[in-house]
Amino acid sequence: MRKPRDFDSELKALADKAKQLKERRVRDLGTLVTATGADALDADVLAGALLEAVANTDKATGEGWRKRGAAFFQGKLHNTANGPDKRPEGTLPLDGGAASA
Repeated sequence: MRKPRDFDSELKALADKAKQLKERRVRDLGTLVTATGADALDADVLAGALLEAVANTDKATGEGWRKRGAAFFQGKLHNTANGPDKRPEGTLPLDGGAASA
């Protein structure tokens, strides 16, 4: 006879995993803000810039931002607030939202 599945414990495990993923996402976004030097901006300015990026419908502008972001993650961007190819102490490069060790 097969052992019955414990759906309650499986749902709890899935909920815990979802919570961990959300917390990691928030940490990774914070790391990204710090690594780009955007933590030096006022919260209102940063929020405004992000809202402008979200509202952007110009494909050329978005592609330019994408290329600049890709260059940043590859260490090729030389005009960040932290200087060429430098990240703040203790931060990791991000690859698609996942920090690499």
